[in-house]
Amino acid sequence: MSKKTILVVDDEKQIVEVLSAYLEREGYRVITAYDGQSALDTAFKENPDLILLDLMLPELNGFDVCRIIRQSSSVPIIMLTARDDEMDKVLGLEVGADDYVTKPFSPREVLARVRAVLRRASNEPANQERLVVGELEIDLAKHGVKKAGLPISLTPTEFKILEAMAKNPGRVFTRLQLIDYVQGYSFEGYERTIDAHIKNLRQKIEDNPKNPNYIVTVFGVGYRLEDGNHA
Repeated sequence: MSKKTILVVDDEKQIVEVLSAYLEREGYRVITAYDGQSALDTAFKENPDLILLDLMLPELNGFDVCRIIRQSSSVPIIMLTARDDEMDKVLGLEVGADDYVTKPFSPREVLARVRAVLRRASNEPANQERLVVGELEIDLAKHGVKKAGLPISLTPTEFKILEAMAKNPGRVFTRLQLIDYVQGYSFEGYERTIDAHIKNLRQKIEDNPKNPNYIVTVFGVGYRLEDGNHA
């Protein structure tokens, strides 16, 4: 099996060196960038399996880098942010990040997040299942989604949320239940971050995201997946 490639992007050289050392010790191939434009150039040239992306970068910030990458790629992205600001985290998730880690962080925490996100992104041969909900077709083995026969590109986190709900159509999921299913471990954040992923999912699978027919809000509780004919 070939090594997974991780792109580490941060303008602080020491952080890049520390994360690179830990990741390489775990068997990953590491490539690096120190500003937003270099991050984009390297990402499109090298096609990494995951990107660790600092929020505050010269030239282009992490939000812009993530937004541009998401126009053509569903590569897993974990944001690194020095600001423990709720809106920064939500905005990062809304532009397509799969997870975030707040500085200062433990390299072991970053490794745990990397492993978890890569697990979500990997194909699982045991899941030779295809789920159908309305016009949505979800191929669990290939991590593929189609609507009315047309492919939809989802991030690994978006796919896991849709998978959880499609396996249990009509069931109401709380935000914490969705986070537990997606992360696979105790999430060190606040449950409202799941709303950003739901918003992105709706943009991709709903005809009218503001009046969704698939992912329906159950006020005061969470979300459930309908068959597309929700009134």
